[in-house]
Amino acid sequence: MTRPAPEDPRAARTRARLREALLAECAERPLAEVGVAALVRRAGVGRATFYVHYDGLEALAVDACADVVRDAVEALHAWRGRPDPVHAPPALAEFFASLTPHTALYRALLTPGGGGPLGRVLHQDLRAYSLRERELAGAADAPLVASAVAATFAGVLGDWLHGLLYAGPGEIADQVWQLLVALHASR
Repeated sequence: MTRPAPEDPRAARTRARLREALLAECAERPLAEVGVAALVRRAGVGRATFYVHYDGLEALAVDACADVVRDAVEALHAWRGRPDPVHAPPALAEFFASLTPHTALYRALLTPGGGGPLGRVLHQDLRAYSLRERELAGAADAPLVASAVAATFAGVLGDWLHGLLYAGPGEIADQVWQLLVALHASR
């Protein structure tokens, strides 16, 4: 079995500085108003260095928000044993609450209905995790349910971020949880 080559620590540090700079820029202005020149100046790297690592600001933004995707997948699978069909695991409510500091950035990357570049990453990762779990459990129609789970969560999250669903973090966590439990139970 071959292992992937370890990442160059200098490249990892550069990408981390670019991600931090982007989040700081987006705390001051919408992503659409962030320029590469201001971003690289804040990160302390050259413009060419930016383009070595990313093909544009959207790619950097998706990378900077990738932790949100991992956090969402983990929060949805933070329960053990038989899930409570009414109340979401605390990690899911915490996940929704954690989005507040960068809501505008997430809105730019995750459109209503769960589309957009971050929505695609969220759907792909959540579907893969759900499919793997359902196949391990020997569940019927694993691909169908995995797709439905991913689409439901991404769609609800996108709509909630855009103000189409009116609920606090705990309430929306419970509501989406109930939908997902029903999807799992339906097949």
